[in-house]
Amino acid sequence: MDFKDLFHKYYYDTHVWSEGNTSWLGVPTLKCPLDLWIYQEIIYETRPDWIIECGTNLGGTSLFLSSLCDLIDHGKVITIDIADNKIPKTHPRIRYLIGSSTSEEIIEELKKTIPKEDSVMVILDSDHSKNHVLKELEMYHSIVTKGNYLIVEDTNINGHPVLPEFGDGPMEALEEFLSTNDEFIIDQSREKFFLTFNPKGYLKKIK
Repeated sequence: MDFKDLFHKYYYDTHVWSEGNTSWLGVPTLKCPLDLWIYQEIIYETRPDWIIECGTNLGGTSLFLSSLCDLIDHGKVITIDIADNKIPKTHPRIRYLIGSSTSEEIIEELKKTIPKEDSVMVILDSDHSKNHVLKELEMYHSIVTKGNYLIVEDTNINGHPVLPEFGDGPMEALEEFLSTNDEFIIDQSREKFFLTFNPKGYLKKIK
């Protein structure tokens, strides 16, 4: 294991990034702050009309994304979770959907809500099992618009380089998806800070 991976594992295992340790405006945000900075750059550059987040959890990331939309005065967030965690629903740019990110009902609601001409970015951060992430990739890749990003989170698990005991997860789903899909490229320029929880997970739609 090289120094970069050793530091990644050390940082991850401290759980400084986890619930109770990192927050956005007081709301727990289970993210590496370096990835959040990259999200800021992507949103400023691409100015998506809609950001779809699969996996609301405690709501910190959706609040962060909506705050960025406030700063550029553009965009809305739709966040999806199978559980209603009773998050205070106070930000006007956020819409909360309760249900599985891979259910036909949720997909139909997204299609009904988002005008066909609007630009869309998607972040996958729900169930991290390979089969679930692969199904999300198959269902959401067509919703992402050309020039925008499909971000697969937590590709670092299952030994990439953390949690080697996890089993097949987001990285393995991503690799299988890309083996048959040429609409996206891995934008490794988004890994410029060296530490990212989403290695190879910043997918830019080019077709």
